[in-house]
Amino acid sequence: MVEGAIQKANKAEFLDIFRLGKSRPFILRLAVSAGIGGFLFGYDTGVIGGALLYIRDDFKEVQTNTSLKEAIVSTAVAGAIVGAAIGGWLSDKLGRKRSILIADVLFFLGALLMAIAPTPAVIIAGRVLVGLGVGMASMTAPLYISEASPARIRGALVSFNGLLITGGQFIAYLINLGFTNVRGTWRWMLGIAIFPALFQFLLMLYLPESPRWLYRKGKKDEAVAILKKLYPAEEVEEEVESLRSSVEAEIALEGPGDTSVFAKIKDAWGTSVVRKGLAAGIGVQVFQQLVGINTVMYYSPTIVQFAGIASNSTAIALSLITSGLNAIGSIVSMGSVDKYGRKKLMVISMVGIIACLCSLAIMFKVSDAHAPKIDGFQTARFGNGTCPAYLKAPSASTWSCRSCLDASAECAYCSNPGNPYQPGACVSIGSDAKLMCHNKGGKSEYFTEGCPSKAGMVAILFLALYIICYSPGMGTAPWIVNSEIYPLRHRGIGGGMAAMANWTSNLIVSQTFLTLTKAVGSAYTFLIFAGFSTVGLVYIIWIVPETKGLSFEEVEQMLEERNMLQPWKKKQIEGKQ
Repeated sequence: MVEGAIQKANKAEFLDIFRLGKSRPFILRLAVSAGIGGFLFGYDTGVIGGALLYIRDDFKEVQTNTSLKEAIVSTAVAGAIVGAAIGGWLSDKLGRKRSILIADVLFFLGALLMAIAPTPAVIIAGRVLVGLGVGMASMTAPLYISEASPARIRGALVSFNGLLITGGQFIAYLINLGFTNVRGTWRWMLGIAIFPALFQFLLMLYLPESPRWLYRKGKKDEAVAILKKLYPAEEVEEEVESLRSSVEAEIALEGPGDTSVFAKIKDAWGTSVVRKGLAAGIGVQVFQQLVGINTVMYYSPTIVQFAGIASNSTAIALSLITSGLNAIGSIVSMGSVDKYGRKKLMVISMVGIIACLCSLAIMFKVSDAHAPKIDGFQTARFGNGTCPAYLKAPSASTWSCRSCLDASAECAYCSNPGNPYQPGACVSIGSDAKLMCHNKGGKSEYFTEGCPSKAGMVAILFLALYIICYSPGMGTAPWIVNSEIYPLRHRGIGGGMAAMANWTSNLIVSQTFLTLTKAVGSAYTFLIFAGFSTVGLVYIIWIVPETKGLSFEEVEQMLEERNMLQPWKKKQIEGKQ
């Protein structure tokens, strides 16, 4: 995830957090309370991967309808696009605190609706509500923490919010694994999010509004009272003066003209420097998604099943690897992005991503080519449980497990009870066929997504390597670039457009992934992502500048001198050392 701005932070800032945790616990309470929004963001985007396996088992229409499966996953992303779009406006209108409270209500209602959902349509409705909350939290929680925390530890506290996002995804898979053998499975997985949402709502009721927002709204006395809680007495006067000058400078930059969102967008695209910045900023956000990361985060257990793991619980357990490595990668990024540079990390990351995606494509192609054959005698033993497409096929004698699964959404595969790599049966989707398969004796397994494969664990290894390559570079660097590449006056609208581009690309990828796998197969789907990644690598080398160590003024000057028809020169790529 994948989503959310992570500001740079150094070791001294993290040490300051622990020191202030003892002397001024109010600061930590504020950051942790608001950071639960980041945790919910991560949890609700991560939990669906495991829950989908059991929703699929409970509702046959989900099992056989690829578009419905994609809708259950991607409607949350669609909701997040709307939530992100209105989140900034709402936080300016009502305040950061109230916006977080509204997001909590949406999280709570969405989780409750999914937990009691009688049909897939109700699950989708709950996913939309959760998505709205995710979008609002992705915009408002970091903003609240940034504006209500001391400057010297601001980067560390906002980075902590980013860690909570990836941590939330990891916890989601742990929760999924914990409820695999509990009655209600997916209802618990999705519904348990009501508790952190309720917890944050109660905590936020007793926390103050952002002092910066209050000051802009003319509530200066309230802003000063909050600053007194955040800073030692001898620093309060200096911080009040700093807040005053900062807000006045911000208002002056906005100017007396039309300040509507559309006017700001038009002004941004009409300014040469900002336009060049947007080309780089929006570009890296789009390619962050087109490398296919959120197909891995949203569909990780399903991809593991593509690799030949039939068991839902085993697929979820192996998926813990991806979410865990993603969280570790976020930590690695914070220690390397200022040392090696944003662009260099993205280029190295992209090279690794391309290699892993091509390797995954090869592994899945090999698995498909060596899929177990269909045994007519074993299949006939299922009687009415035989897949109708198999019975009607003129070339059924040449079928393999892959042929069976690709023939129809109504087909599943029951492996050979003695050896999973020997010929098995092509059966019909449904609880009866699944029960018959498991009762055949031996070690028969019921496959609906992938086939038994000796190359399966190798494919999972490349999936893990993909995350290792992605997370420290393309996972975080695009957000940092977007926080540095726009002039101050256009930073909010530029970052907002880039975030919207990210969520929209996320929606396109997550909504089409399963359809692509059905249309061209897993191997060619990953090859398509490798193609997009290759284009992204060239784009980053050609279009994106290195902003490491540069002031905002130096970045602006560099963009002014930039000729979009020429690649960045060596001295521009390196930036200021």
